[in-house]
Amino acid sequence: MYDPTRLAALVAVAGAGSITRAAERLGYSPPALSQQLAKLEREAGAPLLVRSPRGTRLTEVGELLAARARRVLDELEQARHELARLTGLSGGTLRLGTFQTAGIHLLPPVLSAFRRAHPDVELTVANYEPPDGVTAVAAGEVDLALTHTYEPADPAPLPSSVCAEPVLVEELVLVTAPGHVLAEGAARLPLSGLAGQPLISMAPDHPPRQGVEAALARVGATPAVRVESPGYALVCALVSAGLGVAVVPEMVARTAATPVGLRLLEPGDLRRTISVVHRTDRRTPAAEAFRALLRGAFGRAAR
Repeated sequence: MYDPTRLAALVAVAGAGSITRAAERLGYSPPALSQQLAKLEREAGAPLLVRSPRGTRLTEVGELLAARARRVLDELEQARHELARLTGLSGGTLRLGTFQTAGIHLLPPVLSAFRRAHPDVELTVANYEPPDGVTAVAAGEVDLALTHTYEPADPAPLPSSVCAEPVLVEELVLVTAPGHVLAEGAARLPLSGLAGQPLISMAPDHPPRQGVEAALARVGATPAVRVESPGYALVCALVSAGLGVAVVPEMVARTAATPVGLRLLEPGDLRRTISVVHRTDRRTPAAEAFRALLRGAFGRAAR
């Protein structure tokens, strides 16, 4: 049985009249395409190509096989479209909700992979700061939403119609101005080492951060500036300017647009869990496919 990839290579050479031009169209290097064609010739048991200074043409056997290959490839493409329609991944819309950090640093590569696999599905993305994404999924405004929870924190009950599947767990770390004394050293800094430090604080009335803020207050970190909305870019900018230190998710610290120092904390039990929220009573093929891509992309980190 002939490999469809090699049949496509033969059809491309027939149309281009050159291995080099065919390789460019298919995204191969010319040597790699030549290897595919050599394997096809071995499968066919006869020469398929005649190479000359003026280009490459097909032998009589090659012309016969290329004609059949076009029909086979057309049938396979038609089957792909029909299967996509049957599974609900041809046309339709996938509506996603996300918060800012995940939307910038986690979502784009997964969206890109989804688009390559399912180009006919229309994608929409809306911003929902946690826990608003949970509400949006429950209300049917979006199909899936990325949200987060922090530890320590009192668990927030989910609506009965939704489920949260963790995809990424990360520690919270200390960020400081570059060169700050607390950023020196490779050992973890005990949380008690923040006593008396001016803190750039996510406002204590921000629900996801309340437990973290309480833990910092217990060790004597003193709020110097309160950021009243959940904006980590602003927090890191204020830290970088020397207005205080902050405790933020590690992903935020490592991707900060402004220069900051970073240090792990001891114990490492301040954490953020990023989850994908979905309806338990309404599953679509597009949403299931996207969740599978999320698990593949971040499953190792979720353990």
